[in-house]
Amino acid sequence: MALEAKPVHRAVVEHLVRQLVYERLGKPLPRHATGSDPLVVNVSARHCHLTQEAVEALFGKGHQLQVHKWLYQEGQFAAKESLTLIGPRSRVISNLRILGPCRNFNQVELAYTDAIALGFDIPLRLSGNIAGTPGCMLMGPNGFFEMQEGVIRAARHAHMSPANAEFYGVKNGDKMRLKIGGPCGISLDEMLVRVDKSFKLEVHIDTDEGNACNLQPDTPCELTK
Repeated sequence: MALEAKPVHRAVVEHLVRQLVYERLGKPLPRHATGSDPLVVNVSARHCHLTQEAVEALFGKGHQLQVHKWLYQEGQFAAKESLTLIGPRSRVISNLRILGPCRNFNQVELAYTDAIALGFDIPLRLSGNIAGTPGCMLMGPNGFFEMQEGVIRAARHAHMSPANAEFYGVKNGDKMRLKIGGPCGISLDEMLVRVDKSFKLEVHIDTDEGNACNLQPDTPCELTK
C-alpha cells in the first residue's frame, strides 16, 4: 500500500526558491542560510486569538476550533472558523480568521491600515501585552462577544529556538534588523527577538510591511544584529 507523502510547508518551499535565486545570481548565501535552520519570513495578516469562553459565546457551548491549515510554528493553526469584528462607529471587518489553539486571553491583531478603516487608534504592542488597549465587539454565528481590551498592532518579531539565538548572538528581548531585497527592498529595524525551545526560525511582519516591500517567495531576506 502506497504511503501518503507529507506536504511540504510553503515557507520551506520559499526558502528553497530564495537559495536558487542566490545561486543563479552567483552570490554567496547570507550568513543565516549557512546555519542549521532556514530563515522564513511570513506576512501575518489580520487575525485574532480567543479564549475557549469567547469561542463558545460566538459559536455555541462546547464548540472546539477546527483546523483549516497548520502554520509553520508547531501546534499552531488557522481555524476553519472566522468571525466579524465591529469597530468604532459600527465599521466592520468580516471573515476575521481565528488562530488556534485557544489562549488564556483575547487579542485581535491588525495592521495600521486595517485600524484606520475601522476607526481604531491602536498601539504597537508585543503579543500578550494588551493592558490599556482598545476593545471591540466580535460577532459569530451563535452570538456576540465584547472584548474590553486587546486590539493591537503586533510588533514585528522573530521566533527563534535557543540554538538559533546562539547562532545569531542574541537573546530573548533583543532587537535585530531584517534586510529585504528586490526592487522594493527595505530594512526593518526594531525586530523583536522571541526565544523558546518550541520555536522554529521565523520572522513575522504584517500586511502593511509585506506590501511595502512586495515580499515574494524569491525575495532575498537577511536577519542581522
